Amino acid sequence: MMSTLGVAVVGFGWMGRVHTQAYARVPHHFPQLSLRPELVAVADEVPGRAEEAAERYGFATAVRGWREVAADPRVQAVSIAAPNFLHREIGTAMAEAGKHIWIEKPVGLTAEDARAVAGAVAKAGVQGAVGFNYRNAPAVAAARELIAAGEIGAVTHVRIRLFSDYAAHPEGALTWRYERERGGSGVLGDLASHGVDLARFLLGEIESLAADTAVFVPERARPTGATSGHTRSTGGELGPVENEDYVSCLLRFASGARGVLEACRVSVGEQNNYGFEIHGTQGAVFWDFRRMGELGVSRGTVYQDQPVSTVYVGPGHGEYAAFQPGSANGMGYDDLKVVEAYHFLRSIAEGTAYGATLDDAVHSAAALDAMARSAERRAWVSPA
Repeated sequence: MMSTLGVAVVGFGWMGRVHTQAYARVPHHFPQLSLRPELVAVADEVPGRAEEAAERYGFATAVRGWREVAADPRVQAVSIAAPNFLHREIGTAMAEAGKHIWIEKPVGLTAEDARAVAGAVAKAGVQGAVGFNYRNAPAVAAARELIAAGEIGAVTHVRIRLFSDYAAHPEGALTWRYERERGGSGVLGDLASHGVDLARFLLGEIESLAADTAVFVPERARPTGATSGHTRSTGGELGPVENEDYVSCLLRFASGARGVLEACRVSVGEQNNYGFEIHGTQGAVFWDFRRMGELGVSRGTVYQDQPVSTVYVGPGHGEYAAFQPGSANGMGYDDLKVVEAYHFLRSIAEGTAYGATLDDAVHSAAALDAMARSAERRAWVSPA
């Protein structure tokens, strides 16, 4: 029997829009879902932004403050797409108000913040989903199954990369993303958090790590008005970039495998170059987000000169069948968020967690904190 679930979105920048569109699309791609999301409220502190969102997408109510959402009895689930420094306060308040939460990574500024939100969710008995969307790619799901089945033997080493140029322009505005107090750990929270999640999702727990970080664009101009996304600013007062543009990290997994994770937000010439190469004793598997539906696979017993085949994912891999009828039909980034929305709503409907959870967020945040400690101490540390 179909029932409706009142949902709200807090923070209506680009990611808030992505969440909203995912809610709208879920019933079309996953008609078997017993919950139908209903857009009840949208909140954003920027004047006029919530009203514009309500008019465009059909939210019943538009407000400036998120506390009005927490107090609204019509709202049963909330997407939290506000800046990082607000995650802990909003996340714990929504959970304490009895609302299920779908929150963007990195869930606060530190592992302590992530643990606080996770604790509030557990105490309230509500569901909590986290925006680790890259694990939702059908090719990543296929890679996980292939590795678990031993088709490339025992995993020996992995390289995970997340290179982008969204902060490469020297005129990029000094928004909250570049401040410790509001943005937290820079590229660690923004991109490396996804890398840690992929590492754990595919290979298991990280036992220890050693990291190095750098800031390559040390100053930026302060914005003169409201910002959304990665806005440019000229003529404003210059201020320091307080968090990392770049991180490289050596990983040791509990399985004995070794890894390298590298992330950068100022890589000129790189646009969303995210992916991994995983090697085992009998083969390897390769994935590039920019060719999301392809998986490079090498397996067998030839070892030297063993060929690599391109596998086009299709029905039977992850949630691919909900979007396309046959292999090699393309999927996009927004589709991964629809999968995420489906997992969130299914978790609420069935009372069992599906997809990335607050526990995954805590593990990722602990690894990010460990990277920061390692870079400062110039030593191997444990994320535990």
